[in-house]
Amino acid sequence: MSEEKDPKPSAILAIKKGMKRIFAGETEIPCTEIFVPDNFVVDVLEKDKNGYDAMKVAIKGSKINKPISGILKKSKLSELGGIRIIKEIKGRYSFRKGDRISAKDFFEGRQIVSVSGISKGKGFASVRKRWNFSGGPKSHGQSNKYNSPGSIGASSYPSRVIPGMKMAGHKGAGKVTVKNLKVIESDFASGRIYLKGTVPGSCGSVILVRAS
Repeated sequence: MSEEKDPKPSAILAIKKGMKRIFAGETEIPCTEIFVPDNFVVDVLEKDKNGYDAMKVAIKGSKINKPISGILKKSKLSELGGIRIIKEIKGRYSFRKGDRISAKDFFEGRQIVSVSGISKGKGFASVRKRWNFSGGPKSHGQSNKYNSPGSIGASSYPSRVIPGMKMAGHKGAGKVTVKNLKVIESDFASGRIYLKGTVPGSCGSVILVRAS
């Protein structure tokens, strides 16, 4: 017996716009405004052929090359001209190549979502900024060791630095997921959605919104 196909997508691509304030009576709610452009199905994967069920969705952009041109032609979406990003969403859905997924298709009837994105890069950071270390003392002649991590050795055994030791290094610019964000307002006509709280990434970056 074949599995029933889901008519509603479990995730959708969106763009972070920035922080806003929404007032509910005298209560001020800090929200993140996201813009949900039309998502286009460029490919559908099936378990019998590909080993698992999924669909690939994309949003319109300026990126174009021979592989992308072939993908758009195969999915009958050549009029898009180019794409910004392609993302794979696992699951068995009733959508086909060339179908359009709008903000209403995903958000209607949903009040809680999770958002994944690439966090802002902070560059090379010390252990105090990266891991919240207290730092060295600022007395007894130690004027230039405040950001030092201190001893990182492991005595005579095993005489090496243990893998995973918290040290200075690149901070941010990694995938972050924030779960259970409440949908405060939805404007399906313009594709504007307001989520309570903050979402990862800089303004203008692409995020993936999933159903919680």
